[in-house]
Amino acid sequence: MMNVKVFTFNPIQENTYLLFNEKRNAIIIDPGCFFEEEKNVLKKFIDENNLKPVQLLNTHCHLDHVFGNKFIHDTYGLELYIHPKEKMMLEYAPISGEQYGLAFENYTGNLHFIQEGDSIILDEEVLEIFNTPGHSPGHLSFYNRNQNFAVVGDVLFYESIGRTDLPLGNYDTLISSIEQKLYTLPNDTIIYNGHGQSTTIAHEKKHNPFIQMA
Repeated sequence: MMNVKVFTFNPIQENTYLLFNEKRNAIIIDPGCFFEEEKNVLKKFIDENNLKPVQLLNTHCHLDHVFGNKFIHDTYGLELYIHPKEKMMLEYAPISGEQYGLAFENYTGNLHFIQEGDSIILDEEVLEIFNTPGHSPGHLSFYNRNQNFAVVGDVLFYESIGRTDLPLGNYDTLISSIEQKLYTLPNDTIIYNGHGQSTTIAHEKKHNPFIQMA
């Protein structure tokens, strides 16, 4: 069974996810820890729970989701897994950081490319990968069918959707990702997103003003 721990980090209030099981193995998704205190909070939780991080994933590579990549690599020796189309976004992230007054050291280690059709394995548990572009060109979502939850980054929020006015964003593509990928999941699927509170597919189908379905 996967446990889901959420941390809200950095001035943009991004949700960082730590998924771990009974064997104490863990996956880190979108480490947004920017300040040293935030890095210490994440490490303290890992240490106190005797966890062993074994994989580092990004749903996408906008700056607020990648602030902590280098820290995770330096601390736990993990290399980064992203969609191939996010490589350019990762490389651009430090420029965005300077523009927002949030300069940071970027991850420059080896990259491993993943996309729909691949799976992330944590012992007996599986995360299916969906390509869900629109907010960014190579955005990924990770779905645990056994426990019926998905980590979707900035695709779908509680009664909202991801921005599409950022470089290489596309509104129609985002709506298609939601309709064809996320809204096909069971209605009681828990949606863990990149900002704000979690939600469910059923709630968004009924209440999301951008994309409702009967």
